[in-house]
Amino acid sequence: MEENKLTWEEFTKVEMRIGTIESAEIFKEVKNPAYKMIIDFGPLGKRKTSAQITALYQPEDLIGKQIVAVVNFPPKQIANIMSECLVLGALGENKDVTLIEPGLKLKNGARIA
Repeated sequence: MEENKLTWEEFTKVEMRIGTIESAEIFKEVKNPAYKMIIDFGPLGKRKTSAQITALYQPEDLIGKQIVAVVNFPPKQIANIMSECLVLGALGENKDVTLIEPGLKLKNGARIA
């Protein structure tokens, strides 16, 4: 486990923010089941992404849900979209992803500390 340790300075570079999912639809162009989504991060703007969360969520249930995402990774090409953030979730026993959500409603763009 020693080789996985981060310094405090490294950790503070990871910019995790609250965003609200504005749209979610089946991402037909990828080989593993996923949704493509647009997430509103308030002052940081809206960002596109893809998430393999189809086992536990339906697209219509994601609209309006607040989530936590890393917003300072470089964009990554996923099939025909450029992913602009990484939605965070916990990996379950069957590799199903449960989204990390704030317990209370927060402003879009709020930083995770």
